[in-house]
Amino acid sequence: MNQSGNGVLVIAEHICKSHVSMADAFTAVETTFAAMDSGAAVNFPVVRQALGHAEALYGFKSGFDMRRMTLGVKSGGYWPRNQAEWNIANHQSTILLFDPDSGRLRAVVGGNYLTPLRTAAASAVSITHLARSDAAVLGIIGAGQQAPFQLRAALAHHAFQKVVAWNRSAAALSVLADICAEKGVPFAAVPLAQLAASADVIITITAAHAALLEAEAVRPGTHIAAMGTDTRGKQELDPALCAAAALFTDDVTQSMSIGEMQHAAASGTIGPGDITPIGAVINKTASGRPHDDAVTIFDGTGVGLQDLAMARVAVQRALQAGVAAHVAI
Repeated sequence: MNQSGNGVLVIAEHICKSHVSMADAFTAVETTFAAMDSGAAVNFPVVRQALGHAEALYGFKSGFDMRRMTLGVKSGGYWPRNQAEWNIANHQSTILLFDPDSGRLRAVVGGNYLTPLRTAAASAVSITHLARSDAAVLGIIGAGQQAPFQLRAALAHHAFQKVVAWNRSAAALSVLADICAEKGVPFAAVPLAQLAASADVIITITAAHAALLEAEAVRPGTHIAAMGTDTRGKQELDPALCAAAALFTDDVTQSMSIGEMQHAAASGTIGPGDITPIGAVINKTASGRPHDDAVTIFDGTGVGLQDLAMARVAVQRALQAGVAAHVAI
């Protein structure tokens, strides 16, 4: 973000979709987690609030990566009526990048595509660093907007031999079945108990507020990426499962306050010292999977630095391709 002048780059959603790849996202997210662990990048406190209008949640995630001189904020949230009433995505977000030397606005980047892409990349990073190398069966719980991104990212970064999936509405799983057919990977829609009993890696990507996976249902050696909507009250996993597993996250404070670990933390069965930042595993300053039979859990809460890293890549790719719009201000 060193371009001169007072203009602002505008990177539209269609540019992000056509120029930012999953490989870009994986590298950006993995590098960001490592920078967070080293202290070179800092997330600022999250603001997230119910609007009291349109049943919407709205908030800000921001931070500063000193290593890459990336400063900015993502503004957005969740409007549950959007798809039905306006035929637009329920999740809406925009990323603003600023010049860290002067504070001037440098880029406005569409965040609706980059957000699910970076979320899927985060779970893929966790699979790469925490799952057993011989993990063969991938389980997906949930079939919303995020699920296809999660499936594509997982298949791109690990050689799974089969995918099993569950959703409250089984019909919605057809999009996942189509992706598996495209990739030549066998797919089966299964009951939740069968998924837990057969999957080596499980990705949960729901808006649940009650446990979907109980401690006794998950077999030894499973890696779980808990990627569902993070807010107060969210829950996809049994707190007893969290208490018995090796725990990892992108941000410990968020995990314990708005993430999957909030319930186990509230009961006193885990504390901050029981959760390892995944950046420390990437940097090899902390151990990852303790042993083959351990259950590992990555709680992906989503941090502002991920969004800023993705926006930075989008700007780079758009400039390289000559498709960035420049607005004089």
